[in-house]
Amino acid sequence: MVQKITKGIKVSVETHFEGMFYKNYKMHYAFGYRVKIDNQSNDKVQLESRFWCIKDSLNETETVSGEGVIGQKPILNPGESHTYQSGCLLTGPFGAMNGHYTMINFSTSKNFTVKIPSFKLSTPYALN
Repeated sequence: MVQKITKGIKVSVETHFEGMFYKNYKMHYAFGYRVKIDNQSNDKVQLESRFWCIKDSLNETETVSGEGVIGQKPILNPGESHTYQSGCLLTGPFGAMNGHYTMINFSTSKNFTVKIPSFKLSTPYALN
């Protein structure tokens, strides 16, 4: 598990390999990840949007951005957390992801950026 705290918001990520399959005559590797967002600040906040940078071992980079996470824009009071699961496909057996969330602080009505720590994606056999 990797973790990072930005302005009182702690982001923790755990990953797992889900399997591989052929698509369009090309091997794909499926990875899942579980993200927990803890509001350790004294302010009520809301996650507005996400940005991901996904890199694989074949030097392919994909960026993904959009509103919320898995169709939700969670509101977190101080001490609350939100957990969700998602996944990605790579064309190589390992890679990495990082990114950030844009959040709004309800006390100040200002947006701020919360960094998502860089985490590795790797097939179990690629580790040997």
